[in-house]
Amino acid sequence: MDQGRRTVLFLLATRRGIRSHQAFSDEYTRVAEQLRVDGYDVSPPPAPRQWERLLKFGEVKTTPHALTARVLERMFGRPVVDLLRPASDIHELEPDCSTRAPSPPVLDESDLLMTARDAASHASEAASLHLDEMTLDQLHDDLVQLARKYGCTAPAEVFQDANGLLHQAQVLLERTRSPEQHTRLYYAAAQASALLAAVSFDLGALAPAVSFARSSAQYGKTIGHGPVQAYAYGMLAFMAFWDGRPSEAVRHAKAAHQFGGLGDTARRRLYSIEARAHGHLRNNDQAERAIRDALEQSSGHRDELHDDIGGEFGFDAARTAMSNATTCLLLRNADGAENFATRALTLLKTLPTTAQPIVVSGPAAVDLARARLLRNDLEGAQEALTPVFQVAPKWRSSGMMERLTAARIELTRPAIRSAPAALSLAEQIEDFSALSPARRLGAANPLAIEA
Repeated sequence: MDQGRRTVLFLLATRRGIRSHQAFSDEYTRVAEQLRVDGYDVSPPPAPRQWERLLKFGEVKTTPHALTARVLERMFGRPVVDLLRPASDIHELEPDCSTRAPSPPVLDESDLLMTARDAASHASEAASLHLDEMTLDQLHDDLVQLARKYGCTAPAEVFQDANGLLHQAQVLLERTRSPEQHTRLYYAAAQASALLAAVSFDLGALAPAVSFARSSAQYGKTIGHGPVQAYAYGMLAFMAFWDGRPSEAVRHAKAAHQFGGLGDTARRRLYSIEARAHGHLRNNDQAERAIRDALEQSSGHRDELHDDIGGEFGFDAARTAMSNATTCLLLRNADGAENFATRALTLLKTLPTTAQPIVVSGPAAVDLARARLLRNDLEGAQEALTPVFQVAPKWRSSGMMERLTAARIELTRPAIRSAPAALSLAEQIEDFSALSPARRLGAANPLAIEA
């Protein structure tokens, strides 16, 4: 231990030969028993981790409990506040100490044996702070399951599960000293934070979503994990253009490409997000180029997060098509939007009904409706929105609701706004939106698809 960080307690315990937790606990128990015989109440010995904190100056923020302090003061003959002072203050506390330079210590075999026992005790304590691998395996499996069922689980339920898994990872990090286990747990914390970022956005809570995405990126940086950092930066890019900062979104997306270890899925997702950002900037050429880049990712490279775990971390052909439809709407390209939205819905229909992610199918259906509204096809828009209006309130994510808000604005165009079908459809949208979780949370309606 750095000498500047030692306490007086460290120095005195070392002099007494009770530096190790086991030796200290034995002596503490003996003195505590004497105090009990004398009629005093006492506490059990401090746990190993608390003992180590007592030996480091500045680690203990509050004075130990009175029942513990009583034993420490009897053991060392000093007030507990003095015991927690820096070891350099020992001369102030021992005025009879000579001012002459101390003589070199004389070592004998007992000193060496004591030092060896201290080292052995510390090594034993470190070895005990190693988690059962099955605990980490279960945490990993729970995160994989949650990521894969994300699109078919109500956002509020995802939030509760992801929050519990993040807390579990944080607690376990305090219970192990294994570098390998720390790496696994920081990765788990990064995944849980990323899922919390995604679901916070779906619930319409932008500020927490940004905070969780940054936490995910930071956890990923701690262990040098490129794919999870890229995912987090993609989330930040997505939320930046959703919050009206498309230029910042482009920068985030481009920065995400610089992380190592990314597979085709990761890059396809980043190019699709970048395309949306360029769409907000009305930069047709750059948006169309990013769409092409997204569709051309076919090197065969994979990464564990986006491909092996997948689910919410994945970005399959249906999700790519849905995102591209949204970009085309930003560019007022009705034909392109309808083609991409139709492709997304067609791909989803190949899956079992229970496996079709509402977070993709809902937005794709709304995009299809809006593409038809651009051509004044009210009947076609109504047909596209029919399955959307059947979605239960708990599934009405902010991504779906912002698209519906954009569709509602389309219905105000002079060419169609007075038509009975347009008035009826507008009323349906308003009634549907009123019961969304995002609206109940008081979220505003910034548009990812601008009118």
